[in-house]
Amino acid sequence: MTYAAPVRDLSFAAIDLADLAAVNRLPAFADAGESGADLLNAILDEAGKFAAEVLAPLNRSGDQQGVRLEQEQGQGRVITADGWRDAYRQFIAGGWNGLPFDAQFGGQGLPFVVSAAVAEIWHAANMAFALCPLLTQSAIEAIEAHGDAEQKSVYLPKLVSGEWSGTMNLTEPQAGSDLSAVRCRAVANGDHYLISGQKIFITYGDHDLTDNIIHLVLARTPDAPPGVKGISLFIVPKFLPDPHNSGEWTRRNDIETLSLEHKLGIHASPTAVLGYGNRDGAVGYLVGEENQGLKYMFTMMNAARHAVGVEGNGVAERAYQQAAAFAAERVQGRPIGNLRDDSDAARVAIIEHADVRRMLWTQKCRIEALRALGLTVAACFDHARNQPDAALKIAAAEMSEVLTPVFKGYATEMGCENVSLALQVHGGMGFIEETGAAQHYRDMRITPIYEGTTGIQAMDLIGRKLMRDGGKMTARVIAQIREQCATFGEIAKIAEISKTLSSGLDALEKSARTIIEFAAKDARMAAAVGDPYLRLWGVVGCGWQMAKAAEVCARKLKAGGDNFYRHKLQTAQFYFSTEMPKVDALAKTIAKSAGLIVDTECDLFTAMN
Repeated sequence: MTYAAPVRDLSFAAIDLADLAAVNRLPAFADAGESGADLLNAILDEAGKFAAEVLAPLNRSGDQQGVRLEQEQGQGRVITADGWRDAYRQFIAGGWNGLPFDAQFGGQGLPFVVSAAVAEIWHAANMAFALCPLLTQSAIEAIEAHGDAEQKSVYLPKLVSGEWSGTMNLTEPQAGSDLSAVRCRAVANGDHYLISGQKIFITYGDHDLTDNIIHLVLARTPDAPPGVKGISLFIVPKFLPDPHNSGEWTRRNDIETLSLEHKLGIHASPTAVLGYGNRDGAVGYLVGEENQGLKYMFTMMNAARHAVGVEGNGVAERAYQQAAAFAAERVQGRPIGNLRDDSDAARVAIIEHADVRRMLWTQKCRIEALRALGLTVAACFDHARNQPDAALKIAAAEMSEVLTPVFKGYATEMGCENVSLALQVHGGMGFIEETGAAQHYRDMRITPIYEGTTGIQAMDLIGRKLMRDGGKMTARVIAQIREQCATFGEIAKIAEISKTLSSGLDALEKSARTIIEFAAKDARMAAAVGDPYLRLWGVVGCGWQMAKAAEVCARKLKAGGDNFYRHKLQTAQFYFSTEMPKVDALAKTIAKSAGLIVDTECDLFTAMN
């Protein structure tokens, strides 16, 4: 089936739940209009058309064709799937790459919450394609935040327009998540550095969509201290200015595409192994100060982590749409209560079967809750960067700090569960590649690994967001959520929802205290329950969004609102009936499992008998 962007729900989540109007009242977005609703809806409509007409039709063909590495004049050259280059040209011609970036570099200066809503559409339509602008936009964030004036003027206009693309180069064969093991070297050479070493798993590390690729590379200078304190960040372009060609960026830098990874999914996205400096050394330019690279890269990584959460939920939306359409058309079996009638007329579409409805409901309520959570975090980014009121600025920054790892980790874990349910709705047909359900399942699986695994997000949530100040920031964030929902119990239709949410927030507070107590005894015990703690935050954070949605819908329905609000209220009720009960189980897991995990001998897992 074709993809239809969920414009109404994206608009509802941005306007009614993430409070787009409050974002647009910030001085930075004064030109967006009083509420920004008309502009947002126009943008979403156009993005939905482009996604449905251009990107979505390439999703399956790109998966089947993949990418290939060819040799050209002794250099590896990556060729993307048919239709990819034309689609990318249309993408940048539409100005889509520059939505949230500064107008001085050619961007449109729109709120991040708007660009995040649009990004879901791209990832749902064609995740493999959308990965290219995702990485480019993250590179822009890093250079804009930490580059010098010359670097900004040279690189940002081309990156913002999408004429050039960007990458993140962190991982090496011996240094996956452990960046302290990075060995890539950078030796000063006049006004630049010579980079040597190898990087792996580089998304869009080489391709034929743009005239240049700007790699952001982590490397060590010769006298750098050991560990993560000795990592620096460098801009390393694929092509350099050629003095023999009027300064055009046509001189090939010493970067070689050694191979492309053979992956479970996202076959149309080239994941490259890159060799730097195999001849003379690749020319690179230091970003900021030496030995501050990890700090700078986190700017890029945090933007990418949120984007991957959006990505995971987008693919889940696409899979859900396909499952719902299949269920409505697939005639199979008779309804319970009429099993004795063997006539063809008695057979029904599987959407009539209770268990299929349960699977569709489960996907729908999670996707809509996570959509709202992701856009709320995006709005917090906008306030944290642009809010003139110091207290509100700090509150937004703290909210985004706590919720970014939660959203990234939970959206991608639930995304995997959701696409699995979508495949299950198809039954045996889902396991057959021709239906397309299997592609969503394969593509989705990378998202809990991208930009730090779920375990790493959980350690960030515990280590940097909870333990760093003894839980004070976490307590303030929970208090913010309570304050937003303080009056919900006064509305009869959502009184029970409000009560359940309050209990969930109580469980979060109690679990945070438990983890702090664990850490005082043995830091390993706190780490052992990081995953259930992140999931607890995810369940309750999504419950917060669905409670807000229920409150809005109850008011809208009282004023004569349409079926959208009735269905949304039902979705919120289903979420609280089926997802919120997980709070008790997760809280008990946190309280009771840490000691067993820590005390277990490792040979328990490897013993064959």
